[in-house]
Amino acid sequence: MALATVTLSGLYACRGSVTTVRVLVADDERLMAEMIAVGLRREAMAVDVAYDGLQALEKLSVNRYDVAVLDRDMPGSTGDDVCRWVVDHGVGTRLLLLTAACGIYDRVEGLGLGADDYLTKPFAFAELVARVRALARRTAPALPPVLERDGVLLDEATRTATRDGRALGLTVKEFGVLRALLRAQGQAVSTEDLLEQVWDEHTDPFSNVIRVTVSTLRRKLGEPQIVQTVPRAGYRIGLS
Repeated sequence: MALATVTLSGLYACRGSVTTVRVLVADDERLMAEMIAVGLRREAMAVDVAYDGLQALEKLSVNRYDVAVLDRDMPGSTGDDVCRWVVDHGVGTRLLLLTAACGIYDRVEGLGLGADDYLTKPFAFAELVARVRALARRTAPALPPVLERDGVLLDEATRTATRDGRALGLTVKEFGVLRALLRAQGQAVSTEDLLEQVWDEHTDPFSNVIRVTVSTLRRKLGEPQIVQTVPRAGYRIGLS
């Protein structure tokens, strides 16, 4: 398959809102797959990559993804085959098909397989990001635009967080952890859930990345401590 061109203009321009979105990118053109993955990671998404349909099926069978970006023309198990598997097994992942075929029949056929969206190559990266975010919003339950607990406010639209009116200046990962804790509404969130929601599959589950991120988040939140460690359960947010 010939390498299609990705127009990367707008790579940084579409960061208007940051949510923790987990994406699978499947394309047999490694350069294309890696370019898409790097760009989506810069948009604060957790991204895994598959280089053929069989790898994509394996990852979809063990991981939970909000969106899968699938090239239709992969050898072996094609993007169409992966799409059929997702639909037949009732997997909740939203599907975006990529292809160089731009005819109306091709688009109708792809959507008829059960895909949620369709994008032809070459494409502007800003459009891909917008489409992935739109599909992710349809996957996730509706949430208020501002999450709040005990004086901590997180605004998804502006990617800002404050405590008692004081700006926190969080990194992408700190923002993702805080968002996951606020979404849990005071319930404990396990380290496994935090890894799945905020990081990608390349993160070593035995590393101390979560502990370090929680530690810096606690420091930025200040006193009194609001992020609590729950033994054998994970972390929760709340003063009580």
